[in-house]
Amino acid sequence: EEVKPKVEKPQLTEEEIFQRKTLEELNRQGHLKRINFEFDKYVIMDEMKPILQSNADWLLKHPTVEISIGGHCDERGTEEYNMALGEKRASAAKSYLVNLGVPAEKIRIVSYGKTQPLVKGVDEESHFKNRRDEFIIIKK
Repeated sequence: EEVKPKVEKPQLTEEEIFQRKTLEELNRQGHLKRINFEFDKYVIMDEMKPILQSNADWLLKHPTVEISIGGHCDERGTEEYNMALGEKRASAAKSYLVNLGVPAEKIRIVSYGKTQPLVKGVDEESHFKNRRDEFIIIKK
């Protein structure tokens, strides 16, 4: 009886695995974590800095990736005010990432103001969750 040699499948590199995934899959995997803000502010809070560091580390490991940072606000305040605040929040995160070495041209910013709340609710916890920057991979 003839013994067929086992054919070893070559192992995929991390890069090959990465390239096979769709943008949707990559975003679903949550490599880039959101950060939150204090009421009416766009300064990066100390407790959010490790999250941005980890986002930067991931982006630096994947230099072809381009992202969009979406700035979001809670429901309080006017539409115009929140659009401006959302932009400042996205901008603040972009500056922080650029300072950590991520190329500025790989980052787009957009403000959603209060148009896309993450959670419904008018308590402080809900407001806090809605005051955020979301990091979305738009190109790999």
